[in-house]
Amino acid sequence: MSKKIISTHLAPKAIGPYSQAVKTGDFLYVSGQLPLDSTTTMIEGTTITEQTKCALKNLKAIVQSAGYSLTDVVKFNIFLKDINDFPAMNEVYQKYFTENFPARSAVAVANLPKNSLVEIEAIGCLRGEN
Repeated sequence: MSKKIISTHLAPKAIGPYSQAVKTGDFLYVSGQLPLDSTTTMIEGTTITEQTKCALKNLKAIVQSAGYSLTDVVKFNIFLKDINDFPAMNEVYQKYFTENFPARSAVAVANLPKNSLVEIEAIGCLRGEN
């Protein structure tokens, strides 16, 4: 099965040797998105609420540039610098989904790149033909 590298200027460029996303078959694998401004690559926001909104905005831009939508996401992995930020992160997250929720993990980690409070990655699967 072939793979296609997905990249959009609407989200920050990768800050390492990886792609924003990779599409193979009907599946889309989106690399972890930090709350970075897409032009400056600086952290956007100081609170978990602001940073979660930004990370989801970046992730959504990548997903859409690949021809998918957030409703095509089947799994999210969320990494939090502080597990006590879970309720505030979840409050933002639930505004993006009202039914047919994707699977999700949320874990606390020791640290994140650029001292971010959150990082979000996703796996999408097209429902039907693209």
